Amino acid sequence: MNALEKKFLEQVRVRRLVDNGDRVVVAVSGGPDSMAMLSLFSAVKPLLHCELAVAHCNFHLRGVESDADECFVRDQSVSLGLECFVERFDTLRFAGEWKKSVEETARNLRYTFFDQVMQQQGFTMVATGHHVNDNAETILFNLFRGVSLPGLRGIRARNGKIIRPMLLLHKAEIAAYLAEKGIASRTDASNVANDYDRNFIRNRVIPLIEERFPHKLLPSLRRLSEQAVELEEFLELYFENLSEQDPGLTLSDGKLDVQAMKRLTVFEQKELFKRALRDMDASVDAQALQKLVDLLNTQPGRRVLAGRQLQVLWKGGSLCFMREA
Repeated sequence: MNALEKKFLEQVRVRRLVDNGDRVVVAVSGGPDSMAMLSLFSAVKPLLHCELAVAHCNFHLRGVESDADECFVRDQSVSLGLECFVERFDTLRFAGEWKKSVEETARNLRYTFFDQVMQQQGFTMVATGHHVNDNAETILFNLFRGVSLPGLRGIRARNGKIIRPMLLLHKAEIAAYLAEKGIASRTDASNVANDYDRNFIRNRVIPLIEERFPHKLLPSLRRLSEQAVELEEFLELYFENLSEQDPGLTLSDGKLDVQAMKRLTVFEQKELFKRALRDMDASVDAQALQKLVDLLNTQPGRRVLAGRQLQVLWKGGSLCFMREA
């Protein structure tokens, strides 16, 4: 094994991402990152004692190029003796029906497909090729969207059955590895265009910051990500204990106790409102949270719209979360 393969193996083991006997689906687009991950996994597979397969999504967004990506991934899988699962999507149609961006639609389709492969074929997890630079992009993207502090955690090394074994590898390391091994990959021309927000951050924002502050941005964002994870873990434990001490702070029958909520700080109120909105399958944003905090400073009988078809009414001593018919 070369140096990067040893580093990859160490990270998988230290983070306990793969155990003996796991069956791992490697998500491969055909691009440099996913092809590097496929090669790394293949190199360390005998030491991890795991099974591998490949999954590829053809989103039909680049015409014949998308089909060429699919053929390339199929051929690479055959050369490695790995089964390859492929799904084709009419992504633009779904984006129009769901009224979502192409990026978000593709992401939803991708992870739904991965879930189906795992369930139907008996695999235990799916691995994606996110790395240090991707994590930096995600943190900046979330920052510009106005997320809360825990939202700056970036990409998790493990999220349920999804693992990111390259999360501590840099793009430069990956490029050097591909060159050293002579590994072929496909280039997605759409990644160069700045039409999408993530592309703009990757191609314009990050290089500009790194030009002014060399070797500062990625390590700083990584530390911020780690601290956000630590904060999230603390908050989960804190609010779990807080809710046990006062049951009125847990959404029960769609209700929160007003007086119990009023005894808390604004930060605590917002965190509990976040959890209540998630329990109601409602989107969480700063505007909705502020509406709910402001509602506590009014009087019984008042109500606010806290999301799509979700009203919150102060009735008696409770805030009542009600879905509109």
